[in-house]
Amino acid sequence: MTLIILAVCALVSLIVGIAMEGWPAGAHDGLGIVASILLVVFVTATSDYRQSLQFRDLDKEKKKISIQVTRNGYRQKMSIYDLLPGDIVHLSIGDQVPADGLFVSGFCVSIDESSLTGESEPVMISAENPFLLSGTKVQDGSCKMMITTVGMKTQWGKLMATLSEGGDDETPLQVKLNGVATFIGKIGLVFAVVTFAVLVQGLFSRKLGEGTHWSWSGDDALEMLEFFAIAVTIVVVAVPEGLPLAVTLSLAFAMKKMMNDKALVRHLAACETMGSATCICSDKTGTLTTNHMTVVKSCICMNVKDVDRQSDASSFCSEIPDSTVKLLLQSIFNNSGGEVVINKEGKLEILGSPTDAALLEFGLFLGGDFQGERQAPKLIKVEPFNSTKKRMGVVLELPGGGLRAHTKGASEIILAACDKVIDSNGEVVPLDEASIDHLKATINQFASEALRTLCLAYMELENGFSPNDPIPLSGYTCIGIVGIKDPVRPGVKESVAICRSAGITVRMVTGDNINTAKAIARECGILTDEGIAIEGPDFREKSEEELVKLIPKIQVMARSSPLDKHTLVKHLRTTFGEVVAVTGDGTNDAPALHEADIGLAMGIAGTEVAKESADVIILDDNFSTIVTVAKWGRSVYINIQKFVQFQLTVNVVALIVNFSSACLTGNAPLTAVQLLWVNMIMDTLGALALATEPPTDELMKRVPVGRGGNFISNVMWRNILGQSLYQFLVIWYLQVEGKAIFQLNGPDSDLILNTIIFNSFVFCQVLLKVLFVNFVSSTYVINEW
Repeated sequence: MTLIILAVCALVSLIVGIAMEGWPAGAHDGLGIVASILLVVFVTATSDYRQSLQFRDLDKEKKKISIQVTRNGYRQKMSIYDLLPGDIVHLSIGDQVPADGLFVSGFCVSIDESSLTGESEPVMISAENPFLLSGTKVQDGSCKMMITTVGMKTQWGKLMATLSEGGDDETPLQVKLNGVATFIGKIGLVFAVVTFAVLVQGLFSRKLGEGTHWSWSGDDALEMLEFFAIAVTIVVVAVPEGLPLAVTLSLAFAMKKMMNDKALVRHLAACETMGSATCICSDKTGTLTTNHMTVVKSCICMNVKDVDRQSDASSFCSEIPDSTVKLLLQSIFNNSGGEVVINKEGKLEILGSPTDAALLEFGLFLGGDFQGERQAPKLIKVEPFNSTKKRMGVVLELPGGGLRAHTKGASEIILAACDKVIDSNGEVVPLDEASIDHLKATINQFASEALRTLCLAYMELENGFSPNDPIPLSGYTCIGIVGIKDPVRPGVKESVAICRSAGITVRMVTGDNINTAKAIARECGILTDEGIAIEGPDFREKSEEELVKLIPKIQVMARSSPLDKHTLVKHLRTTFGEVVAVTGDGTNDAPALHEADIGLAMGIAGTEVAKESADVIILDDNFSTIVTVAKWGRSVYINIQKFVQFQLTVNVVALIVNFSSACLTGNAPLTAVQLLWVNMIMDTLGALALATEPPTDELMKRVPVGRGGNFISNVMWRNILGQSLYQFLVIWYLQVEGKAIFQLNGPDSDLILNTIIFNSFVFCQVLLKVLFVNFVSSTYVINEW
């Protein structure tokens, strides 16, 4: 809008100037305006081009997904960009298939091909149907696949080649700025019309007094054109030419700095939207916690003990019979989807899911030998962990003969499948009422301490067991229960406290059980005495009226489904008018990420679907980084507000000076070129100073702007008008004094007087800009400026 107004003014100024003074003298103002337009376009285009290059690099960074690959005999993590045909890729539940390939081996593999075919029905993969396609998702089971095709020649690549990403919409801040520019433009137009009317009325009055109002000459027409040129200058003076440049600089700078702070911005609107956030619905695992599971407590042979990694393993095993330790190590190392490998540096490395990795680490702590335990028995059958069954099982053929089944999973489910237990003497005894109560109390105690509990059990099988038979669901002997903890990330409690002081409500939405969720929420400072914790099944049974009363009090939602999270976010946005930020890492989080005002996906643990649905990718999966994003969002908003106040002061003073001078003397002392010089050169330096000011901790002590905040507040208007009045009075004083000092009466008096006015104007601008920037900005910005 700003450039369109300037382009029209340039055209009119060229026509009027050439008509009045001829070429080239009459074209100076018009060409000056054209030059300013070209300057803005060039700077903005250059910035946009650099920004597009940055986006291209960030997009490549965003798509760098690591995956476990066996190549040259080593199992290692590798970027999908480095995959080659012939590589063996290890896939498990939730993974995206990185390339086209063939099934090699695996168990109970079902693939969600809806991203390619649109069909929601999963496809079973086996030796009979071995084809895996890039872009599909592993819905269940685990397998190894051999890569056959990579890159744009895959089915997914061919699909993506037909698509093109849409452009970014205008950000809410840009919409507000367009409104400001339009409003100022309208004011300038009104002043221009009034100025033209006053000047024309003066001409009519003079001719009426002379009695020549019925006779018009070419000189009168040229004088009318001069009045029109003055009116055009008034419009040019009113337009805030520096706004587009300031917005571009601020957003580009913020995006670059946010990348350094481990936040990859995918959509421009996210830079400022997060600054207006009033609520954050955060995932637990990997965001509030470290996503590194560790066994910290155990109940083996009915004895509860803390697992202290600082102490020696022999002291831990001293009260456990050797036979039970051997049985426990056999269960841990064989009934697992993870592996212990030796990396290229020759060090042990644990690969697998967080839960499997925690158990394997526990097994190594007990002195177990992974490769030895894996090679001793023969693996007959594997049933991978399934979210519905909440258990995993294997059947082993023992070296001395006989078959043994091991199972592990949710404690209450596995315990219900047991009818025997190993006592403190290492003997298998029936599971009586007292033992069941003891184990259940232990499970509840672990859960209340924010521990995830797993139960390990085994049973001896008859020799007639066939690999085609299902693993039994009952008749097991309980080996023990372990408590696994995902520790809260350092700094999370402080970050939640910062959010609370900034007026941002943090809610935890997780699939964990409610006891674990409440314990972690209390540790983080999310759950307070005024808030409530609720489970997903209870939440979805509430009526609309009940939800309106309930949702403002909800601080923890446990055992939540994707629909529960989506419903919560939708109500917060629509019913309560909140600006909602949502964090997530799974495919099931995509609906809520899409529904939120700003979606934040985890860069490490996040699936591709979650990342594609998000506006910002948190590269380190840390909640503290989310607070940093909010701080940068507020900084962008405040910086642009500062520049608008900075810019409008110039325009208001110039408008008053030219309007009053034109109405009183018939001449505008400040030309369009002079004002464009002030706006485009001096104000660009101000924009660089103000638009690139980094965020401060003070920003998080204010309430969020929210949806309906006014961009230019009453305080800002008072500052603008107060500074403008002061500058106007100083300029007017210097003008009068200058006229008296230099006794301007000659033919060049107007030129000298206008030069004095312009220099006075520039002097006031420089003086007040330095004072203004010094007032609103930090020492860092002053040095940069």
